[in-house]
Amino acid sequence: MKTIDDLINILTLKKEDPKTYTGISKTIGNSRVFGGQVLAQALHAAYQTIPNDRFVHSLHSYFLLPGDLTIPITFKVTEMRNGGSFSTRRVTAIQKNSTIFILAASFHKKEEGYEHQEPIKTSIKQPEELLSWSELLSQYGNFIPSQLRDFLSIERPIDFKPVQILNPMERKDLPPVEDMWFKLKGNTSDLELTLKHQILTYISDYNILNAALKPNASMASIGNTQMASLDHSMWFFRDFDFNDWMLFSVVSPSTSGARGLATGNIFTRDGILIATVAQEGLLRPLKNK
Repeated sequence: MKTIDDLINILTLKKEDPKTYTGISKTIGNSRVFGGQVLAQALHAAYQTIPNDRFVHSLHSYFLLPGDLTIPITFKVTEMRNGGSFSTRRVTAIQKNSTIFILAASFHKKEEGYEHQEPIKTSIKQPEELLSWSELLSQYGNFIPSQLRDFLSIERPIDFKPVQILNPMERKDLPPVEDMWFKLKGNTSDLELTLKHQILTYISDYNILNAALKPNASMASIGNTQMASLDHSMWFFRDFDFNDWMLFSVVSPSTSGARGLATGNIFTRDGILIATVAQEGLLRPLKNK
């Protein structure tokens, strides 16, 4: 995938019947289905059964089995509730007669109410001061471990610019934070809010567990740690546009028992809080054989 159009094609499912949809997968650099993809596809399926005046405000999900990239995924939607203001859906993702993922999502009609939000970091470097993943690969590719180099070499519909540039050869423990600017490639004008929610959900599974790994970076790396998303929750607050860089600011409150928890806020460049994400992931040290 190279542009937003490629991403939209992946997120748009085939309708089999009013409650059943199927989709295909694309790799982001590993052998399993990317969690953000199945998240966003499940949200797409749920949205097909929701009245047009309601929009997702929260979702909660569990990853049960690794997804096979070579087999279509079937999404089955169950209508749990249609109330005066809220609608709730459950989505089950299936491959080879096994449930690989479940999603519960709630949708709310637009209403006016009170306002407040957590502020964006004011001292953070701006995207123009930073290198993207592709630029880092171009400049430092010979010094990057092969597994990370292969991951960075995959073409994506999103540009990422990490605020903190880490030396993968320098093994030291770091604060449990990860700040990442991101921007879509291609024309992002005239996107409907429902599609923007799906795209943001896709992006929200990128980078989030890095914050949970950093406090143990003197021992742990992506090369000696089995990492996988276990559950993923997200809350959507305000409408937004993808026409500028956005910031995903993540902190990890705890890692223990081969699991790490990370929470993050997604801001527009001018500091509007768009969404909050929480994920627990597997961080299992791999034993030397």
